[in-house]
Amino acid sequence: MKLALLSAYDKTGLVDFARRLKAGGYNLVSTGGTALDLQNGGLDVQQVSDLTGSPEILDGRVKTLHPTVHAGILARRNNESHMAQLADDETGTIDIVAVNLYPFVETVSKPDVTLDDALENIDIGGPTMIRGAAKNFQDVLVVVDPSDYEWIGERVSGGVEVTLEERKELARKAFQHVALYDTAISRYLSGEETKTSWDEFTLGFNRVQDLRYGENPHQQATLYSTALSAGGVVDAKRLHGLEMSFTNILDADAAWRVVSDFSENAVAVIKHTNPCGLSVHPDQAVAYQQAFEGDSVSAYGGIVGFNRTVTVATAEAMRGVLYDQIIAPGFEPEALEILKRRRRTRILEITLAKGPTEGLDVRTVSGGVLVQTADTLEEDTTDWNVATERPPTDDEFRDLAFAWRACKHIKSNTIVLAKNNTMVGMGAGQPNRVVSVHLSLRIAGDKAKGSVMASDAYFPFGDSVEMAAEGGIIAIAQPGGSIRDEESVEAANRLGIAMVLTGTRHFRH
Repeated sequence: MKLALLSAYDKTGLVDFARRLKAGGYNLVSTGGTALDLQNGGLDVQQVSDLTGSPEILDGRVKTLHPTVHAGILARRNNESHMAQLADDETGTIDIVAVNLYPFVETVSKPDVTLDDALENIDIGGPTMIRGAAKNFQDVLVVVDPSDYEWIGERVSGGVEVTLEERKELARKAFQHVALYDTAISRYLSGEETKTSWDEFTLGFNRVQDLRYGENPHQQATLYSTALSAGGVVDAKRLHGLEMSFTNILDADAAWRVVSDFSENAVAVIKHTNPCGLSVHPDQAVAYQQAFEGDSVSAYGGIVGFNRTVTVATAEAMRGVLYDQIIAPGFEPEALEILKRRRRTRILEITLAKGPTEGLDVRTVSGGVLVQTADTLEEDTTDWNVATERPPTDDEFRDLAFAWRACKHIKSNTIVLAKNNTMVGMGAGQPNRVVSVHLSLRIAGDKAKGSVMASDAYFPFGDSVEMAAEGGIIAIAQPGGSIRDEESVEAANRLGIAMVLTGTRHFRH
């Protein structure tokens, strides 16, 4: 007697699959609601409780956790002792296990979920059967994904063997499915706590889509979403334009992270994940124009990010400039129609990301990963130390705070020049800070005069201050902490530059 055990919360395609198993000579065994669905589909189904001779107990918490079930799954068919024991106990083999699990992720994603609700949706019997069947994949077909029902059903009903390699892949998928499920539970139980020092650490991901290629055509790439997370670039709605590529997604994420870091109306222009333009202004169209003019050459073909609904006035102001992507939490209907005239430009509607891993920064290294908490420090600028004889004016201090916030979104060594809450120049990713100062001044040109400077880390020498003064910089924010801080402060005093020491740094590698 060939048995197939079916127990599924997601019953998509299950009845048709069961019909094909019956056509292939299998008797069906099932539980509760799954059995009822199959019976309503006109199929003859044996309840698990009839197979085991034991009724469900503890409100259904215990139904498949029984030696008859697990012996039928785990017995090695080429082991005479195993098969003799099954014969003595009048237990048959279970050769197909089609199981998917209680909707834990869906349950805990609800805003009003209680701990009791979450615990009741932790599946125990399902993962146990899946793991047993996957362990014994040479003899047992384990099916956790409804998308596999059709091809497996065709094989079984047609008497065509499922190959060992196919069985092995089904087992891999099954173990991964359970691992993702358990990871989601672990992450949920960790609550809102963000730390990096667990003895064991896993992240669970679901495939969203395969991408054409990675950063270069010879690299493979796939986009995944994080279990229990929602929002962010992964969940963005593409309202218009071409499919997203690997680098498109990276750039879109960079744009969204920058503007999301400002509570005021902010606009960022991104090129190769670095903001080349950034401005804060109550009028969005003005903020856009100022961000664009921060580096109009680099803006060509770049990405524009907004943290407010894009207005018609802003869409009109963007006419004539080629952008690869436009990203915002929303668009006025008429503004969207204007922007859709850009045939190839990708237009994304995006929301803030939420989830237990959003406070973590995880990067692969050879042999493992580095995990750190994200650089989301909200600093109290009143704690900054004025190091020079001349303190910054109120306007200078405002621009220093803006430039300092911008710093953490740009690759080190970072220099940002700002005036009127607008970035007018920046230097990024250079092997020394003086080169970054030089680049920022070159980009800013005449706009450097009367602007302020922020540096993501301390000045090791006074040469950067000297160069800043030559370019017209009037105030500087830097972390301090160099053994030569006095040299930089002395240079600032001599040149009439106000300098504040923030006490923190914002490296971004």
